[in-house]
Amino acid sequence: MELSLIVLLAPIVLVVAIFALRPRPRPRSSGAKDLPPGSLGWPIMGETLEFLFGKPEKFVFDRMNKYSSDIFKTKILGEETAVICGPEGHKFLFSNEQKLFTAFRPHSMQKVFRSYQAAAQVKISRDAEAKVLRSPGFLKPEALVRYLGKMDSITQQQMQKYWEGKDEVKVFPLAKTLTLTLACRFFLGTDEPERISRLVSNFDDITLGLHSIPVNFPGTIFYRANRAAAAIRRELREVIKEKKTAMATGAPMQDILCHMIMTTDPSGKYMPEAEIADKIMGLLVAGYSTVATAMTFFMKYVGERPDIYAKILAEQSEVEATKKAGELLDWDDMQKMKYSWNVIYEVMRITPPLQGTFREALTDFSYAGYTIPKGWKIYWTVSTTNKNPEYFPEPEKFDPSRYDEGNSFPAFTFVPFGGGPRMCPGKEYARLAILTFVHNVVKRFKWELLHPKEKIVGDMMPTPEKGLPIRLRRHY
Repeated sequence: MELSLIVLLAPIVLVVAIFALRPRPRPRSSGAKDLPPGSLGWPIMGETLEFLFGKPEKFVFDRMNKYSSDIFKTKILGEETAVICGPEGHKFLFSNEQKLFTAFRPHSMQKVFRSYQAAAQVKISRDAEAKVLRSPGFLKPEALVRYLGKMDSITQQQMQKYWEGKDEVKVFPLAKTLTLTLACRFFLGTDEPERISRLVSNFDDITLGLHSIPVNFPGTIFYRANRAAAAIRRELREVIKEKKTAMATGAPMQDILCHMIMTTDPSGKYMPEAEIADKIMGLLVAGYSTVATAMTFFMKYVGERPDIYAKILAEQSEVEATKKAGELLDWDDMQKMKYSWNVIYEVMRITPPLQGTFREALTDFSYAGYTIPKGWKIYWTVSTTNKNPEYFPEPEKFDPSRYDEGNSFPAFTFVPFGGGPRMCPGKEYARLAILTFVHNVVKRFKWELLHPKEKIVGDMMPTPEKGLPIRLRRHY
C-alpha cells in the first residue's frame, strides 16, 4: 500500500526535511500578515496525507471552522495552496478565470498525461487544446442529439449482455464498462469498443493516480497509474493509425479523434500522434469515471428509497408509453425526465463524483482581506457548500425535492459541474448518458442492495468497496 511505503521512507523524508527547513524568500507581495490563515503543515509533505487519505469534506470543514469560512491556506501535493470557500468563493473563482488565475494540474496528473508537460515543445497551448475540443461543437446539445439514439442502443445492448437474466450483479464494474463503451464510441468513433473496454482496470489505475503522491516506485498508486497510461497510450496510437488509414480512403470526419488528427497549429503543423493520444486519453478518463460513479450511487441511494424509485418509475413509464416498439430515445424524451434528473442532482450533492480542481494564480490578488501570491495554487471544491446546513437543511438526508420548481437556494451553493468559462464542457453529455442509463435500468428492474452498509472508499473518487452488489427483479 502507498501509505505503508510512505512510512518506510519516513527516515529519508526527515533527512530531506532538514534541508527544506532552511529559510526561503517569499514570493513578491506575500508578506506573512497578508496571507490567509491556516497551516502549511510538515516540510515538503505539507498536509498532503490528510488531504489524500482523510475525508475531503472533513479536511475542508475542519479548516473552515478553525481558520476562516471564506479562505484558508494549506500545502498539498507539493504546492502552497489557498482554498477559497462558500458560494461567494465559487462566484469569485468562476468570474475571474484567465484574469486572476488559470487551470493547473497537479504534478501527478501532468506526469500521467505527458502531453501537458510537452505542450511548449509541440506548440499546442491550453487555449489551443480547448479550441480543438470546443470549436466543432461536438459537446453541444445540437451535436449530442444526433448521438442520443446510438447512446440508447449501446445501453440496451449492455443491459441485455450483462444485466438481463442475472439474479445478482455488481453495479460499479458494469457502469464503468458501459460508460467506457459510450466514451469510445463518442470520442473515437470506433465500433470496436471491446479493444478499449478490456483495459478498464487501466483506466481505474489512472483515475486513482491523478491525485496521488508522485513517487514512481513499484507498488505505489502513481507507479500503477503510469504503467496503465503507457498501456492505454499504445492502444490509442494504434487506433489513431487505423483512423488515419480510413480517412485517407475518404471516410467522413464525424468524431473528435478525426478532428484532432486534422487540426493544425498556427504554423500549419499537425498535432503529433503522442499528443493526440494523451488528449484523447484525458477525454476518455473524464467521460468514464465520473459518469460511472454517478450511475453507481444512483443505484445505491434509490435502492434504499422505494418511494423515490416509484416516482422515477412513473416518470420513465410515461416516457416509454409514447415510444413505438424498437424506437430509441430522443431529445424530447430527455426533457420529460425532470424528476429523474433531480434525483441525480441529489446523488451528486451527497456523493460528488469529483471533489474539486486546481487553479494557479496569474498575479497577486486579494480576497476576503488576504493576499494570494502569484504562483500559488487555488483549490476549488464543492465540499464547502454541498453539505453546509445553512444552504441544505438536513444535509445528510437524500431529498430530491430540494430541486423542485418553486424551491430555491442561494446562487453558487450547488455547482456540480463548476461554472464560468471552465464549466465542465461534458455536462450535457453526462446528463444524456446518465438519464439513458436510468431509463433503461428502471424500466427493466427493481433492485435491492446486498450490503446496505457497504463501505465507501477512495475519498477523491468515491468507490463502493465491494462494487455495489445488488439483487435484481424483473418487471412483469
